[in-house]
Amino acid sequence: MALAKLGDLYVQPTLAAAAHTVIDLVAQGWTVQVDRLGPLFSPPAPRSDRAAEKARIRSQEHLRRDEQLRKPSVRRFVLGMEQPHVHGDRLVSIFDLMRDGRELSAALDEDPIGSTAIRPYVQVVDDSTCTLTGFRLQDIWRYFRHTWSNAYASVPGRSMSILIRDAVTPYHAVIGLAAVSSPIVQIAERDTWMGWETDTFVRGLSEEPTEKAARWVASRIQAQQDEIYVYDLLRDGVLQPSDLTAPTDDAIARLNADAERHRQRHHRSASIRQVRSIDRGDWVARAQTDLFRSKRAAALAEALDIRMVLGSHLLPESSVEGLRHALQDARARTQLRRLVRRARGERVGTVIADLTVCGAIAPYNALAAGKLVGALAVSPTVLEAYQRKYNRPSEIASSMAGRPVVRESRLSLIATTSLYGTGSSQYNRLYWPADVLGGPAGQRMGFHELGRSRSYGTSHLTDESVKALLRFSVLKDSSVRVNSLFGEGVSPRLRKVRLGLSALGWPTDDLLKHGRERIVYGVPLVSNLTDYSIGVDSTPDYLLDTEVEDGDQRIADWWLVRWAARRAAQEPVRDAMQAHRLTRPITHGARVRLPESDGAVDQLPLMAQPS
Repeated sequence: MALAKLGDLYVQPTLAAAAHTVIDLVAQGWTVQVDRLGPLFSPPAPRSDRAAEKARIRSQEHLRRDEQLRKPSVRRFVLGMEQPHVHGDRLVSIFDLMRDGRELSAALDEDPIGSTAIRPYVQVVDDSTCTLTGFRLQDIWRYFRHTWSNAYASVPGRSMSILIRDAVTPYHAVIGLAAVSSPIVQIAERDTWMGWETDTFVRGLSEEPTEKAARWVASRIQAQQDEIYVYDLLRDGVLQPSDLTAPTDDAIARLNADAERHRQRHHRSASIRQVRSIDRGDWVARAQTDLFRSKRAAALAEALDIRMVLGSHLLPESSVEGLRHALQDARARTQLRRLVRRARGERVGTVIADLTVCGAIAPYNALAAGKLVGALAVSPTVLEAYQRKYNRPSEIASSMAGRPVVRESRLSLIATTSLYGTGSSQYNRLYWPADVLGGPAGQRMGFHELGRSRSYGTSHLTDESVKALLRFSVLKDSSVRVNSLFGEGVSPRLRKVRLGLSALGWPTDDLLKHGRERIVYGVPLVSNLTDYSIGVDSTPDYLLDTEVEDGDQRIADWWLVRWAARRAAQEPVRDAMQAHRLTRPITHGARVRLPESDGAVDQLPLMAQPS
């Protein structure tokens, strides 16, 4: 009877949200104590022992990864990729895209330098299929991504997946994976190192105001205003034409009121996915939705506020003297900081990218092929493909402007973070001569350590906990609505967790600090990093030849000599490679290891084909 009552309580939203969250936290090593004022949470302290700390983090990541791999749809996908299918005149499975470690070891015996034993190349993943196996490229990438320690998840915004394959093998076995995606908007260590963090950048202007900088500030004041559709705001009497050139506090107040009114209308709307129902390219119709009307009115209020104060020093004619006066005026300096933040926010997602996935799979990982994948992920092949893919109108900017707006797509920096705060064998000492890719002699490119960051997020909570938290927050406050709609802000998952924890009355910020330190790395691609990234310079000064045709091979040759050949000469490395076998029973590290399920999907028979 008591158990039945406890079960009844558990389905109640409050207890469900609290129980799921506490179970996840305790599983991660958190301490939870309860007194008369409520629960007290203490995160696990980082362990001094490096191996123990790595084990703790892996355990944290495996929580969500194994939850994902237990899903019937994911299990069907994995087992389906392993089941042979007919392609051409042969049976082919995902195992044909793995290389037998014994065969690789034998090939390296014949060619110790490896130039004929391994021939890496970059393949950018698109909607096409692999001509050698018949698999969709995205499915190949997804299968091997499931072998990572952390859960596979799509990234909002820009994202380009990459396969590194080996042309020596019959089916071009997969060496490793990478993905270049929209970056985290704010990383203090990265932004300070780049020199475009707001206070750092403004301080630089104060120390050395220049004509170029004055012109940029003036152009930014005007650009922020010009990229906002205003016809309906003028039509509805929210603005007068004179407000656009001589703004007033009253005009700014009217815009802010209009923004709030349409924000509420957007959240009350029965058709919350209204924006997605409009044809892409009908930018005026998108601009006039409640979502973008609210965003436009708020953005224009900010732009006019900046113009009213800062523009008095730099418009209509910019000058060094005007910039100097603005920097000495407290109100104008405040508006300058807002302008810099807006400029950085606009370009952070276009000229900077994050390397969100990067690593090698067995047996290549024994040869430090993760370093090969890292170098190829910033190669001319990838930079050119990224620029080509995203040289098109930006959805949000075009919806704000009511016309096509193409944002910059030439990258200046690719950043990433280590999984462990204790170090990264993959990115450590990963540098190569710039002239390998046609850059200036005597310089080097590679992964610079930018600092250490205390991570903040939701990776320590399962999807079940997130659902319970959101369900409770919605029931407690019917006005709560978190949509995964492009244009409504970043990280819907993070917002759901915040709302749920807040509804429980628990310390939101404390519980989102999952007790993990990470190392931030960055690969600068241009010499004028600060000025190009923020837009002062319109053209990137690349440290490599972006049009070099054999860049993949040049990087591969460098890696073979610098890393692979040295590793291959070590007996423990050979033993590790040879453990990855494709003869039955298959014992290969590139195979997805499914956790036990409740018998939802039976294991399919293994029928690996010889390569």
